[in-house]
Formats: sequence, structure tokens, C-alpha cells
Amino acid sequence: MRWIYISPHFDDAVLSCGGLIWDQAQKGIPVEIWTICAGDAPSGPLSPLALDCHRQWGLASADEVVAARRLENQEAAAQVGAETVNFSIPDCIYRRSPTGELLYPEDVFVPVHPSEKELDADIAAALVTELQPDDRLVSPLAIGSHLDHGLARRAAERLGRPLWYYADIPYHFNHPESLALLTSGMQAALHPLPEKGLLAWQNGIAAYATQILMLFETTEKMQAAIRLYWESSHGLQLWQSR
Repeated sequence: MRWIYISPHFDDAVLSCGGLIWDQAQKGIPVEIWTICAGDAPSGPLSPLALDCHRQWGLASADEVVAARRLENQEAAAQVGAETVNFSIPDCIYRRSPTGELLYPEDVFVPVHPSEKELDADIAAALVTELQPDDRLVSPLAIGSHLDHGLARRAAERLGRPLWYYADIPYHFNHPESLALLTSGMQAALHPLPEKGLLAWQNGIAAYATQILMLFETTEKMQAAIRLYWESSHGLQLWQSR
């Protein structure tokens, strides 16, 4: 039995569940992180949004970004004891229409573009090819309304399998009021986590060096935020539909 964590981007599963992933791996449970938006960027000029992201990440080209983030993800997964599987869809900041139009040139907290109305079905079809009958799937709740997180959740829900859900970090920190709404009718389960798990979680997140500035400003602020979150329950909560 594998635990499969659906990660919209290279960092989301470790950001949100790194301590739990580590704890499961320590207990001999096979754990895998499946990154949905892990594909190469199509060629063409970048949007101002993508260029601003590159500036904050300290990288120039889309090829450099994808290569760097793949390596970071491998290091982070190693820190928490997980295997990785990468799917071929590009990050939304790079995605284009069939005619080459950038679909999300200004914002990622927007509805899915009409040309991608079937993308969640395509993602679900790709997931099916990798799944085994006894796998346990963990999906993002899509707190914060990032369009790629919503796509990942809808794709997981299309599978018709039992799902666990995790609170998307750092969006959960910024929108704590959303949790009750998104978990309404679900059953919560607390997974206790020792301090060694907290440290592995922090080290896993720190491996995403390009993302720290954008998400937390500094490594020290990241470590403090994750510790405060852990201290609220000395564990990590997942939710399951009743």
C-alpha cells in the first residue's frame, strides 16, 4: 500500500505534509509525491507575471526554472523519504492555447481558461495509468484558489476513489478562514508527529531554495511558521470525506 501525495507544483506536498511524509517513510510505508505541473514550458515570450516570478526565484529562463525546481524537488523528497513522479503539464504561468496565446499572463488566482475546461479530465486519465488498487491518495484542498491547485483537486476527485485532503501551505496561513468551509462535512484525522519529523519537514522545505523568498521571505521565517503550525497540535491533520 502506497501513500500518494498529489502535488500541484514541485513544492506543495512537502510544504503541506513534509513531516507526515517523513513519519510514514520512517515506519516503512512507501510514499510518493506526484507533481502535476512538472512539464517543460512551451517556447515563446514570457508574460510579465512569469518574468516577475523568475526575478524572485533568481533564475532567467523557463528552462532554468524547471530544471532547478526538479532538482530541488528531488532533494526535498530525499529529505522526507519519498519517491517522486513527475507529470508533463507545464506550470500555469507558462501554459498556452493551441494558437500560442498565454492563458494566464497576469494572475494565477483566477478561473480556469475555457480552453482548459477538460484539463482536469486529462490529468485524471494520466493519474489512472500510474495508480494501483491499494494506493491511498492525498489531494490538496485548494485553499487560496490557485487555479493549478483547483485543477489537481478536481482531477483527483474524478478518479472516484476515497481521498484524503491536506491544507495547502502557505495559503492556509494566509486564508485560515477557508479551512472550515472547504472541510465541511469531512472527518478530520490528526497524525501525531515527533520533533524529528518537524525538523525533516523544515529541511525539506528549505531544499526549495528558489521559493523561500516568495513564500516566506527568509528561511528563518519559514522555520518559525512551520514550527508554530506544528505546535498547535504536535501533528498534522488530514481530512476525509464521510
